Amino acid sequence: MPLTADVKAELITVRDPRPTARIAELTAILRFAGGLHNIAGRVAVEAEVDSEQLARRVGRELVELYGVRPELAHVQGSGGRTGSHVAVRVIDGGETLARQTGLLDQRRRPVRGLPNRLTTGARPDLAAVWRGAFLASGSLTEPGRSAALEIACPTGEAAMALVGAAHRIGIAAKAREVRGVPRVVVREGEAIRATLFEMGARRASEEWDQLRQRREVRAGVNRLVNFDDANLRRSAQAAVAACARVERALEILGDTVPDHLREAGELRLAHRDASLDELGHHADPPLTKDAVAGRIRRLLAMADKKAEVDGIPGTESAVPVGAED
Repeated sequence: MPLTADVKAELITVRDPRPTARIAELTAILRFAGGLHNIAGRVAVEAEVDSEQLARRVGRELVELYGVRPELAHVQGSGGRTGSHVAVRVIDGGETLARQTGLLDQRRRPVRGLPNRLTTGARPDLAAVWRGAFLASGSLTEPGRSAALEIACPTGEAAMALVGAAHRIGIAAKAREVRGVPRVVVREGEAIRATLFEMGARRASEEWDQLRQRREVRAGVNRLVNFDDANLRRSAQAAVAACARVERALEILGDTVPDHLREAGELRLAHRDASLDELGHHADPPLTKDAVAGRIRRLLAMADKKAEVDGIPGTESAVPVGAED
């Protein structure tokens, strides 16, 4: 997804110098891109990320914040991830790291959501949680009816924790499950723009907004064009039906039609696409559109009455199929 790649490329360049924000982002990446494993009786921390650049960033933060040096290895994506990924593993000191980041509680139990201190932190820390989660497993689709910013979550508890963090910074996010995978979704266009902005993808936020506005303008133009087309189509059908009925009326009445009604009918047939107002201007002397409409209405009524008496098809019978609407 080009938009997703663009957003992640920008987020990787974001550098919040505050230690709490750095810890929040790193913990979110570890939580949403991987988890804890038991290797030979030892707790290992592992995260699979989709770019070597992000893997190097995670590795550098682990060294600078916690003093542990991870292993980096290219692997095939697992857990529904496709394509090649880079695994960031910490085996030696993995349990200590898991405790320090809050991925393990004091009883050595894995935390199913997010550490409480992250989801109740300051605004920059909450934004960092979202930035880390998006870098780990986020996606963005183009503006339109199905536009969405989504983050795949390892557990339902992690999804709810991320929703809570979003609400604390004014973002309307919802948790849902798609094909058995918990997800956090932001759908409304302005909310997506705000989410990108809060995460630090300022350029992507502006580009998204411009793209959204262009789509909305284009959609509005298309609606107007379709509306005009529908009106033109209905007008054309009405003109065909009107002319067909007038022709049948003149045929039914023959020489018995009054001159002023005949003139109105012939005027209609001579200017098939003209409006009633335009027909009135063509008359000699000129008539109002109400006068033209009244004469044509009386012509049709007279013909239909005679057809009923004579037992023959009336004017409606001459209307082509599809021109009645």
